Amino acid sequence: MSIFKHEYRAYTGPLTPLWTRLVVVTRYALAEAWSSRITVGLFIVAIAPAVVFLVGIYLANNPLARALVMRGNPAFEINARYFVNVLATQCWMALVLAAWVAPRLVCFDISDNALPILLSHPISRFGYVLGKFAALFACLSAVTWVPCLLLFAYQGYTSQKPWFLDNLRIAGGMMVGAVLWIVVISLLGLALSSWVKWRVVATGIIFAGVFVPAGVGGIITGILRTRWGFLLNVPVIMTQLWQELLGGPVTMRADFQLPDAAIAAMLMQIKMRIAAPVCQTGRPNTYG
Repeated sequence: MSIFKHEYRAYTGPLTPLWTRLVVVTRYALAEAWSSRITVGLFIVAIAPAVVFLVGIYLANNPLARALVMRGNPAFEINARYFVNVLATQCWMALVLAAWVAPRLVCFDISDNALPILLSHPISRFGYVLGKFAALFACLSAVTWVPCLLLFAYQGYTSQKPWFLDNLRIAGGMMVGAVLWIVVISLLGLALSSWVKWRVVATGIIFAGVFVPAGVGGIITGILRTRWGFLLNVPVIMTQLWQELLGGPVTMRADFQLPDAAIAAMLMQIKMRIAAPVCQTGRPNTYG
């Protein structure tokens, strides 16, 4: 039968829900991220400090084990300062993991010119980026707030005095602080990876995107003798934010401490600046 005698009609069947399309992107992004043995190795390295902190909590709450291991040395206390160290360590481990995983999620699609095919399906650029972001968020959560809250729960279980309910602020602070950090480094990693085709170069640029502005902020602070240069120093502002969220002592000098409103405004500005390149996902005029 000749083709002009066929009658073509638009598809009128059930449509796939929007959220399931995002789940497809997330599922394949997770498969791509964990297909590398380096990812598994980095995950093991990133989770290792949590095991060390777990041993510390066990020793602090077990007099017999403390007597055998520490041999009379004064016991350390599990408090907000301890969990600030836990959160900070795990968050910096998450940066290492993000610098490896984020380029794998984006660079391969761009270098292989796969984005036109992906975006020809019923999914928008925002949906594509959101699916990648969800995959990266899940990977980083596994080494940040998840082990931190597990350590908090273990401390509440093994403590010989009522501790859990009296220190719920620590758990909430770890959750909020870790999520803020994950959002920042995830958007940063996806944004920088979307502009660089080479994965190794993208990994280095992600580290540079965090520490180069920190160096510039330190120079500004030293030359102008002002605390406002620290606003460019992401490690400094995040450390102060973590300490305040958990109720721990702020280690920075009082005259160098930044107002909470300035920190919040700076983090919001960072997210807004890097969110636009992420949603463009490569060359803006190439894809529909």
